[in-house]
Amino acid sequence: MSLREYLATSRGDKPMQIMAHVVCGYPSFEDNMRELEIMAANGVDVVELQFPFSEPSADGPLFVRANELSLKAGTTVEQCFDFMAQVSGKFPFKVLMMGYYNTIFKMGEEKYIARLKEAGGVGFIVPDLPIEEAGELYSVADREGISPIVLMTPTTSDARMEVLGKAASGFVYVVARKGVTGSKTQMGDDVSALVKRVRQHTDVPVAVGFGISSREDIDFLKDIADIAIIGTAALKTWEEQGPEAFDALFASLTAR
Repeated sequence: MSLREYLATSRGDKPMQIMAHVVCGYPSFEDNMRELEIMAANGVDVVELQFPFSEPSADGPLFVRANELSLKAGTTVEQCFDFMAQVSGKFPFKVLMMGYYNTIFKMGEEKYIARLKEAGGVGFIVPDLPIEEAGELYSVADREGISPIVLMTPTTSDARMEVLGKAASGFVYVVARKGVTGSKTQMGDDVSALVKRVRQHTDVPVAVGFGISSREDIDFLKDIADIAIIGTAALKTWEEQGPEAFDALFASLTAR
């Protein structure tokens, strides 16, 4: 089943679907597994497993630190793929790889896609790979039924959205504001207008990320988007308040 087919069949009566984010190996793979157990228990639909990288250019300070500490602990790409295989075999949600192109380049695009598919991944998010340089990777992914997730931002022109929309598979990741991850995004007319503009250029589901952190955000987005992406809020809650608060956060976000 493709990612898009899965999203269509799993929606049910949910006000919207939820995608969450985990940095592989931070704080530890054991912590990761506990986080994922809580996400699954609360009905999260998709999880992006971030393969740590030394220069995570799209990430804010909290995730930069998480990447650094995971790498310092010795996390490897193969460990991440092995963990992905465990996760995809254990939980009902679908799993994406989130990372940076250097990881793919060093492995080789054919091998990377084969390894991703073997581990049960259904797609990937690579924010530092321009669409103009992604042709071969996307071609291999399409052949293997793996969905490349494209990003659209407030500064993306309509002409470029048209190009990205044609390449979109699975869903489009809409970056709700300028900058990197981590800061709170003020939900309002700007976000609504951006999502409406994106929908003019693609017919795949629309996911909104960067700064989504509360039930109020979900209630705002449910009328305009299909998927809410929860990243920094989850990691910050885990670090500062622990598993019980983490569970409460996802219970609130996924309540119907």
